[in-house]
Amino acid sequence: MQHNKVLILDFGSQYTQLIARRVRELNIYCEIHPFNKIPTDIDSFKAVILSGSPSSVRAENAPHPDLSKIRGQVPLLAVCYGAQYLSHFSGGLVEPSNTREYGRANLTFIKENEPLFNQIEVRSQVWMSHSDTIKNLPTNGTLIASTTDVENAAFTIEGEQTYGIQFHPEVYHTTDGKQLLENFLVHIARVEQDWTPQSFVEETVEALQEKIGNDKVVLGLSGGVDSSVAAILLHKSIGTNLYCIFVNNGLLRKNEYESVLAQYEGMGLNVKGVDASARFLDALAGLSDPEMKRKAIGRVFIEVFDDEAHQIKDVKWLAQGTIYPDVIESVSATGGPSATIKSHHNVGGLPDFMKLQVVEPLKALFKDEVRRVGASMEMDAAILGRHPFPGPGLAIRILGDITAEKVRILQEVDAVFIDNLKSWNLYDKVWQAGAILLPVNSVGVMGDERTYEKCVALRAVESTDGMTADWVNLPYEFLQKTSNEIINKVKGVNRVVYDISSKPPATIEWE
Repeated sequence: MQHNKVLILDFGSQYTQLIARRVRELNIYCEIHPFNKIPTDIDSFKAVILSGSPSSVRAENAPHPDLSKIRGQVPLLAVCYGAQYLSHFSGGLVEPSNTREYGRANLTFIKENEPLFNQIEVRSQVWMSHSDTIKNLPTNGTLIASTTDVENAAFTIEGEQTYGIQFHPEVYHTTDGKQLLENFLVHIARVEQDWTPQSFVEETVEALQEKIGNDKVVLGLSGGVDSSVAAILLHKSIGTNLYCIFVNNGLLRKNEYESVLAQYEGMGLNVKGVDASARFLDALAGLSDPEMKRKAIGRVFIEVFDDEAHQIKDVKWLAQGTIYPDVIESVSATGGPSATIKSHHNVGGLPDFMKLQVVEPLKALFKDEVRRVGASMEMDAAILGRHPFPGPGLAIRILGDITAEKVRILQEVDAVFIDNLKSWNLYDKVWQAGAILLPVNSVGVMGDERTYEKCVALRAVESTDGMTADWVNLPYEFLQKTSNEIINKVKGVNRVVYDISSKPPATIEWE
């Protein structure tokens, strides 16, 4: 089945992925491409959206694509920078605004019977984020919406299905943004809403069967959402020709190796568990630099995975749980490197000597879509709802060098934290949570005796994709109980702190 496609041209906006997510929420398939790499098969797209940008259209090095095969040929929605671009290079005037137009605004005028604003009323809230403003509309431009401070908030060009808007419909703060995108894509561009989890599963299984045939495929399972959904899709496609390997690097959560293997037992997968924890800990001995730890873990994983893959006769394919944000990030709007930069990221970067072809069944999906696809295949909710967990595991949550004793301490602390989140019904309200073992001891008093033991930090964030994140305001009563339980139960810890840093400026992980 050939879906109606929507093209999103990325000018480097922080919101471009959000545009794609909102379009996908309408059950419409879309692709993001850099502004300077417009697809040659432009006729296969039913509509085009131009993103915003941190650049100014007045700057000498401003993004300047050739839209001659798009303007007037395909329905076009230009957002923020895109709208300014249409004005600046088509007879209009863009100038610096007197004040930076950033934040909430309300529509004060909407042209009567304007299809782009169908079911959207005056006073509807929109989100502005620009320092330039459109003073004069482009040639043949017609004003269709204004706010108090931005007269030319939206326009259309006569004789074309071309629209420009100065606000961002993709962000949460634009209350009718989804309705506007639906008006443009469904009612103006006539794009069919046929991109569903069920259709994705059916088409992907058919494509995998055609691509792989009777060949054997090896997949490195992590216990996480992406690799698990990829495994089930491949299992539906090729059955017992899929060989899954789950490596215990000794840096998983407490009892995770056993529990994840048990979860997979009932799924019909051919899974082999490999306990290489001693091998990983030996390789990490004495290393404290984060990058050196990551490289050591990646190197040993390759060695272990390669050893196991060689035991499978005639294996020809390596399957990975690469998802769409990985692909997007490796092909940036600023002319970044090719998509191969992350093609092996899920298995630590497998070298060429393995001689395997790569298959990535999820590379068109966002994380939330992966979960919906998994749910449509009736996968275990415990797997689909599992928090993201870093590839190097607890090694980057133990600051400084790694020892078996430090791993034990952190596993115990993490178990108390995660178990309490679940028992307080907070786990599903948090995007990612974990504990960090700090490389400092602090003085404490336990049983009238002085102690000098480890300090741990707890971290819980809410996010949609990990690109930005806010710390979660967990109840004081929860933090108090969890802190007391950790100090009482985990030998070697006498102090617990809670990390209240957002990303940016901090990162989710500490290393």
